[in-house]
Parts: sequence; C-alpha cells; structure tokens
Amino acid sequence: MVRKALFASLALAPITIVLHYLVHPPETVEFVLAAISLIPLAWLIGEATEHAAEHTGPGIGGFLNATFGNAPELIIALIAVNDGLTDVVRGSLSGSVIGNLLLVLGASLVAGGKGTLDRFSSFLSLGLVAFATVVFLIPSVPAWGGDPDTDGLARVSAVISIVLLLVYVVVTWYSLRRHTAMHEASENDIDGWSLRKALVVLGAATLVTALIAEILVGSLEVFAEKVGLSEFFVSAVIVAIVGNAAEHGGAAVVAFRGKIALAAEIALASAAQVAVFLIPAVALLSWLIDPLSLSFRPVEIAALAGSVVYTTLIIFQGRSSRARGYLLLGGYAVVVVAFYVAGDRA
Repeated sequence: MVRKALFASLALAPITIVLHYLVHPPETVEFVLAAISLIPLAWLIGEATEHAAEHTGPGIGGFLNATFGNAPELIIALIAVNDGLTDVVRGSLSGSVIGNLLLVLGASLVAGGKGTLDRFSSFLSLGLVAFATVVFLIPSVPAWGGDPDTDGLARVSAVISIVLLLVYVVVTWYSLRRHTAMHEASENDIDGWSLRKALVVLGAATLVTALIAEILVGSLEVFAEKVGLSEFFVSAVIVAIVGNAAEHGGAAVVAFRGKIALAAEIALASAAQVAVFLIPAVALLSWLIDPLSLSFRPVEIAALAGSVVYTTLIIFQGRSSRARGYLLLGGYAVVVVAFYVAGDRA
C-alpha cells in the first residue's frame, strides 16, 4: 500500500513543474508542493540505488547514491552564486556535510536498528571530511575579521579546491577498486532490476529532483521571511535538508530494509563527496559566473569539526543501533540551535 502510494505520488513532481512555469502560484504554495514532491523522488532514488547495489555492492551503491543525490545541491549552489548569494552558497554546502553526518546517518541507524558497518570505508569518509575542514581554515580564518568575498580569498579557494579534487579522485579510485574486489569475492545470484534500468531511473529521478529543488529554493526567501528566519539558517538547515532529500530518503529506505551497511555508506560517502568534490567543484565553476571564496564562518567550521569527531566516536566500534541513531539526531538538533542563534554574518 505504501509503495503504491509513493509510486502514485511521483505525479506531483511534473504537476509542480507545470504549475511553476505556467500558472505561477504564490511562493508559499510552491514551497509546500515542491517539498512534498521531493518525498517520492527521494524514495525512487533509494529504490534504484538498492537495485544498483545488488550488482555493484554496498560501497559502489553508496557512491552512486551520493553522486546522483548531490546533483541538486550543485545546481542549487550555482543558482545562488549567479544571484550573488555567497553566504547562502557556503551555508548550504557546510550544512549539507553536517546534515549527512548527523541527520541522514542518524535517521538511517534509527530506521535500521542493529547491524554492522564497514569501519574502513566509514573512517575513510570521515577522514576526508576532517581533511577538508582543516583545509577550509586557510581561506576562512583571514575572513573572520574582514571581507569574506575578496579576490585574494577567491584565488586561494581555487587553489585548495584543486588540491581537494585531486585527493577525491585518488581516494575514490582506491575505494571503488576495493569495493569491486569485495563484491566480486562474495557475489550471489541477483534478482530485481538490471543495472542499466537502475541507472536510467537514477538519472531521470535526479534530473526531476534538481528541477523541483530549484523551484523550492526560489520560494524559500519569501517563505523564510514570513517565519522570521535568517538567510544563514535557511541556507544551512532548510536548503541543506532540501538538497539532501535524496540521501535522506535513500538511506532511510535501504536501512529500514535491513541493509544498514549500504545506508551508512550513502550518508558518509555523500558527506565526503560534498566536502572534497562538490564544494571545490562549486568554487571552481563559480569562476565562470562570479568567483566564490570558501571563507566559512567560525560557527560553520566548529560545527563541521564537531560533527566529524562526534560521529567518529559514536560509530567507532563499527556497529549500528537505534540508540546511536538518536544520539546523532540529538547532535544535529544542537547544530540547528547553534545556526539559529548565529544569525546572519555581521
């Protein structure tokens, strides 16, 4: 019954897109419609990823979900860059990393309960986020007492972005080879969708998700103004959650079905991919529009570092449980309060 309802509700996405471009309803209506539309799309991405993982193993399955799931975030960030909303871009990207580590992983552990995680892969992803956080200090610290959007900081950000991308390529190549070997050594008979069908569905669902996310972001400013939220909070919490809708849904679905290793891989691989691929990619692509500096605020750096340490401590033994999931969700609640209190940059 739930599956049929989710499948039927996929029709909300094209309806939302048609209304946006032809009818132009009020922004608050668009916000609600777009948010509801993302739920079945996230389920579909999770469904396709699970079938793809039957052919590739959980490691590569998590990589695929992270890759397809982060496409809307890239589009959202570039749209914000084009509009000159640099703090919104930085907030949404840092909030995305934190959301994956605490919210997505926490929800996955709550949905999945007891299980075993891939410690090596988990700590590799956490290590990448930790490395990126340290590197982000280079352009961030000088901006704490001055202009965060100077040309000098943008140039420095471009250099460190290239370094991060090189690290991402090397680590991803090694990680995918490791997971491929592990899966080949334990391959069983496969039922369900073909790999081609799963990838086609992933691509199509991601494209529609990107369009819906764009509509949602376009209506966020008016929605946030009416409820009295700062632009930073909107970007670091609301936009980040919207951009991570695919990971939220995909990880929760596969965790609920008992595939906790894949669910954790989705959350942690996505956090790492945002930190060492998506953020530097946005910084480099921004030179085609308006150069962006990766000068994150102190509250963002503190939240990133704290999330890495906190998550590492909770999953250190390589086991999952609902209690650990609730602890991660509690940590995310603390970050949300901190972002609310911080307000916009002075």
